Amino acid sequence: MIRWICSLLVLLVFTGCGGDRDLPGQSQSSKARGSTEENTPAPVDVVEEEPLPPAFENYVERGDLDAIAARGTLRLLAPLGLEEEALPRDGLPTGEWRALAEKFAHQRGLEPQWIYVEDFAQLIPALIDGRGDLIAVSFSRTPQRAKQVAFTRPLEYVQEQLITRRDRPLQNGQVEVALRNGSAFVDTLAQQSSEERVLTPHLLDGPVTQDELLSGVAEGQFEATVIDSNLAEVVLADYPSLQAENLRDSRRAIAWAVRRVSQQLEQALNEYFTEEHLVAAQRRASALRDWQQIKQTRTLRVLTRNHPASYFMWRGELMGFDYDLLKRFAKDNDLRLSMVVPGPEVDLAEALAAGMGDVIAASLTVTEARKQQGLVFTRPYMQVTEQLIAAVDNTDELDMAVPVADRLQGQSVAVNPLSSYYSSLQLLQGTLPEQSAVEILTVQGATTEQLINAVAEGRYDYTVADSHLVQIEQTYRDDFMVVGNLSGEQDIAWAVRGDQPQLLEQLNGFLNQYYRGLFFNVTYNKYFREEKRIRGKHRERLRDTSELSPYDPLVRKHAVPADRDWRMVVSQMYQESRFNPKARSFAGARGLMQVMPRTGQQLGITDLYQPENGIRAGISYLGWLEERFPRDLPFDQKIYFTLAAYNAGHGHVRDARVLAERLGKDPNRWFGNVEDAMLLLSQPEHYRKARFGYVRGREPVNYVRQIRDRYFGYLSVAKNERASELQQ
Repeated sequence: MIRWICSLLVLLVFTGCGGDRDLPGQSQSSKARGSTEENTPAPVDVVEEEPLPPAFENYVERGDLDAIAARGTLRLLAPLGLEEEALPRDGLPTGEWRALAEKFAHQRGLEPQWIYVEDFAQLIPALIDGRGDLIAVSFSRTPQRAKQVAFTRPLEYVQEQLITRRDRPLQNGQVEVALRNGSAFVDTLAQQSSEERVLTPHLLDGPVTQDELLSGVAEGQFEATVIDSNLAEVVLADYPSLQAENLRDSRRAIAWAVRRVSQQLEQALNEYFTEEHLVAAQRRASALRDWQQIKQTRTLRVLTRNHPASYFMWRGELMGFDYDLLKRFAKDNDLRLSMVVPGPEVDLAEALAAGMGDVIAASLTVTEARKQQGLVFTRPYMQVTEQLIAAVDNTDELDMAVPVADRLQGQSVAVNPLSSYYSSLQLLQGTLPEQSAVEILTVQGATTEQLINAVAEGRYDYTVADSHLVQIEQTYRDDFMVVGNLSGEQDIAWAVRGDQPQLLEQLNGFLNQYYRGLFFNVTYNKYFREEKRIRGKHRERLRDTSELSPYDPLVRKHAVPADRDWRMVVSQMYQESRFNPKARSFAGARGLMQVMPRTGQQLGITDLYQPENGIRAGISYLGWLEERFPRDLPFDQKIYFTLAAYNAGHGHVRDARVLAERLGKDPNRWFGNVEDAMLLLSQPEHYRKARFGYVRGREPVNYVRQIRDRYFGYLSVAKNERASELQQ
């Protein structure tokens, strides 16, 4: 990094109350990762050697597009701490502007490189000084800013809204309004003040998230804040105690900014945005389209469900088997994906017929009933069997050689009546004598994961699940068992309408090209065949605390200045990597603390496989996460919330706190409260209302418990050591 970046990072290290804790602002797409399982460490793969790109060395460049092209890099400026505000569900939300900027760079043959500054106030100085080429975030175009930089055409227009508590209407007099440092809302407040009421900005330095501002108002820390109307529509549903008031004459353009001399770059961006605006407008409109219309708009609208086999947000990353496959399809055809997630009451076949999307990619089993709805399926890309599931506790008494039809005679099995499993059970029912009929328990709206949970907990005897969904569940739990197959192999495929022969041909061509190839197999294994946790050997018996890990001195070196108990960090490090510095997760997290490369980049730390770098990055990220939670949280609770956020992402933990409060639980206590809400976020009735969508809640719940229990184990050994010393 250039000297300025280094100076900034060093300054933040030594001005924070905990070493590196003020360093890492990051987007939602750059979370640290740490998978977990009950009584088991995270699954990791050993990477012997992997060449890493050299750390980016910034430079000063104040030229236009030709000078930028000569260097081959487009430097994109953004403030630390700027996060995506929610799981993208339809179209191009503000949080996806990162992808929009990177796509522009690639189209111009440039390598995108993100350059982070401390806050919004530093964006324009960095641009003018030549430390970046483009401010590529949600940036309000104001007269004051326009005197310093050149703005592109607006990406959208927003109405600025004053946010206050419903039970505390603002009185006349002076009102303090909390804002990010450098926010354009400062100018708005000056225009809004009157003789009766003066709105005074209270500027917050450093990376500040939208949630911190809103939570501060909700908790009485701030009197008010200001946010844009497009964001308010999304987030205020999670803050029922808050209300929005339009600020008069405050409709404002959101745009990107370049240096005033960069006329070539400004023109290229405006041409690019013209195309993108047309694409976005087309995407929002319902249309029955085949391949030619899709290519013209350069957007493929994908109807899907937010669940672990197709599309979900996991530790800040958008993921899913269908999502990854279609992302490659879109890249090959120079298209953008628009993931459309209809409400639970909307049938996907009906949504497709109505033109809400162009293709269904939701892990659909090919059935005659669906064909009769008008769906035309691609060639299959996966084969599954319907498997009968029982709790592990019950399998000791089961004869595993008994056929499923015989096993279920006179038994009960719980399924969703809208699933293909229900039809299969009805067919089986017709083959059994009346006195041996199967009792089919219909559980409306239940997901496969919910029903497996219910069986594992003993609420139902059996359920049925497709084998690929079973594989997902088996990567992180072992409290259920497959006791037989209900069906033979069935096909999983994507679906289009009958009037889309060209799109069908393109999708089939893609699947024919990639099916069972390297990319397909790696992607399949990533979601369905991660190595099962090794049970019963999560750590060797610890007899003394003289050496908890091979890296104790490094952990102490960085944990102690950050005010962290080094033994807790060691416990977490074991959970993440089993002390393997070459560990790499299926999502790309690296090193002893399993930090994502983008997170490391924002921390100013590269080569995460190097033990000290990995440890330093993990501890710094813990510090940043801890600062995201209310300052008045009890000390122990802040530790647990931070661990949960490290594993699941701050957004999912925030969703769990909101849900806990709605359920009458304490949002400021993890065990027995927020952890219960986290478990519920794998259920549709809850995750469909959550800003960050589905999360496999069992993982962060187990993750926090296991790290705590291992830490207590360290303490008990130390206590025994002290007792032995006293006896001697």
